[in-house]
Amino acid sequence: MEGASLVRFPSSFVRSSWTIPSPRGIVVKRHGAKLCISCRSESPETMVVSITGATGFIGRRLVHRLASDGHKVRVLTRSISKAADLFPARDYPTVEISLERDLEKCIPGSTGVVNLTGTPISTRWTSEVKDEIKRSRISLTTKLVETINTTPKELRPKVLVSASAVGFYGASETSTYDETSPSGNDYLAEVCREWEAAASNVDGSVKLVLLRIGIVLDKEGGALASMVPLFKVFAGGPIGSGKQWFSWVHREDLVSLITEALTNPTYKGVINGTAPNPVRMAEICDTLGRVLGRPSWLPVPEIALKAVLGEGASAVLDGQRVVPKRAQELGFKFKYRYIGDALKAIFAS
Repeated sequence: MEGASLVRFPSSFVRSSWTIPSPRGIVVKRHGAKLCISCRSESPETMVVSITGATGFIGRRLVHRLASDGHKVRVLTRSISKAADLFPARDYPTVEISLERDLEKCIPGSTGVVNLTGTPISTRWTSEVKDEIKRSRISLTTKLVETINTTPKELRPKVLVSASAVGFYGASETSTYDETSPSGNDYLAEVCREWEAAASNVDGSVKLVLLRIGIVLDKEGGALASMVPLFKVFAGGPIGSGKQWFSWVHREDLVSLITEALTNPTYKGVINGTAPNPVRMAEICDTLGRVLGRPSWLPVPEIALKAVLGEGASAVLDGQRVVPKRAQELGFKFKYRYIGDALKAIFAS
């Protein structure tokens, strides 16, 4: 866009020599009485990013994006073989794979750390499962922060992007939540509070981003992986009442938000990782049906879901309307703002 914008000023305004501060990538030049403003892309410095939960639904795509952009990625995993299958050396020459327990070897020298660890919550919640949901998030986050804090300052990461979830806000069919909203009082809200508290103990020299992630959409996993098969056999429909809010985000937008948080110094604190236009469950099911050419006519009764998942059914039956106020204030550009556009893009590829 060289020379894309041109502003003419009166000659009385022009000085022989002056400077205008400009954001990175903006070039401001004076030519006589003309001020030329143009955009210039700059190649970012190569980062070294350590990622927990890198073999998960979000992590896989993040590793691919960072590696494709030429960054070095340190995958921290509980299964070397699984990670090696996902990220073969011939395709991912800048990816290093290490066991999750070897944090002390991987964190020093990292530019940034992304913490995506945590077992899935869409299962039957026994007391043991609830303990594991909490432990898998809080214990590793605590160890990760301790490792960062004890790393010599010259080798310490500059930024920690730590996942949380929109479950922080609790459930409501009527309220709208942004980053300033208080926490809820149910089990998932408690998990999120403790998860964020563990990350917040990171040393003050490290920029912390707490990313409260919504329901991530893509056809390779997440919510759509369980919804689409039912629609394809003409058995799709809303879950429960269909009135619960569905605060979603396309996986590509979420990955872009994470990479921006790694590189942009203005991204800090709590940021909601959701699209600007949440929908109710019935609307996403109707839209999914249209995109797939299938009806959305067979609801899953609440009683049936509770019979299968018990208390864990609340993760599906309850929702919250969450908006990304902070991301929009920061100027983040969502590629997929509306559910119809997101689903069309997902199933067109």
